[in-house]
Amino acid sequence: MPAFLFWIFALVMLGFGAAVVINRNPIASALSLVMCFMGLAALFMSLDAFFIGIIQVLVYAGAVMVLFLFIIMLLDLRTETRRRMNWVTVVGGGMVALVFFLQV
Repeated sequence: MPAFLFWIFALVMLGFGAAVVINRNPIASALSLVMCFMGLAALFMSLDAFFIGIIQVLVYAGAVMVLFLFIIMLLDLRTETRRRMNWVTVVGGGMVALVFFLQV
């Protein structure tokens, strides 16, 4: 597999993985998780692990995400109202992320 395809799939996974956490709408977050699973399946297929890639799409992106969306719609969740950011936790989380990054 060419290196640029790896980076494209890795960036797709990182982008949609961040969208899972950032989205306030639970349905949009679940659909972002589906796209993250698709990027992971593409990475598996690029490693010549076709069976694991297909199972990733069928089981996780198919069955599990349908179950998640069914539960989200059954609970009838509303969009969360905007709150002010707590800057103490943002700075603390940034410092913890920086420490983890430096350790790696």
